[in-house]
Amino acid sequence: MDNLEYAEMLEIPVNTVNVVKKKSLFSRRKPDKNQDLKDDVLASVNSRADSDEFSARADFIQTEDLTEPPMARTKSRDGINGILIAEAVAACLIAGGIFITNALVDNTAINNLVAGLSQPAEQEVSYTDLELSSVVSQLSDTEVSQTSGVISFTGQTAVYPVCEGTISSVTQTDGLYTVEIAHTSTFSSVFTGLTTVYSAVGDEVKANIPFAYSDGQNEVRVSMYDGQTLISGYTLEGAVPVWNS
Repeated sequence: MDNLEYAEMLEIPVNTVNVVKKKSLFSRRKPDKNQDLKDDVLASVNSRADSDEFSARADFIQTEDLTEPPMARTKSRDGINGILIAEAVAACLIAGGIFITNALVDNTAINNLVAGLSQPAEQEVSYTDLELSSVVSQLSDTEVSQTSGVISFTGQTAVYPVCEGTISSVTQTDGLYTVEIAHTSTFSSVFTGLTTVYSAVGDEVKANIPFAYSDGQNEVRVSMYDGQTLISGYTLEGAVPVWNS
């Protein structure tokens, strides 16, 4: 009867059951009633299995599991990994294209940048390495002199810079102009007593092109500076200043 009680506990349909009945040692052989007993037990259990209570329990057991299946999560991760791999491949292709372009073409922005970083900054020349020129027109008969590092002249003439540079300031006092010209970051020249100025602040000037004019009514003075220090280490050869060797 143990199998019968177990089947009733599970409340599931059964197709077979074993019934063991102990025989009396002294009883006579009687007709076999085991088969009838089996049929009765099977019918009883199956009738209970067909009841509404069992159906409800079966429905509860078969409720769908809503947990995401492991395969779905695996596919999602595989998709993300595929995107990452594709992005990595694209980045490698772009980097390779840039490398090949820079290797074959000289004047690319990256090559110029790298070259600029690798090369030391160009050192500025000393003012003594610059060649000076006349501050008055070569066609003028104006006499030019130099005293204690200051060049001076009085005459009607076009006025030239001592060498190329950039106009850094222009001021006017009592109708006369003062102009400062920057030739390097430290070397500059200052002209005072000018009647007319042709250039403005920020303009570049050349040694062979006049930037101002003197009508000969006032003395024009030219001073050269290294920073704030007046330069006097030169002499005049005619109207042309020459550095002392």
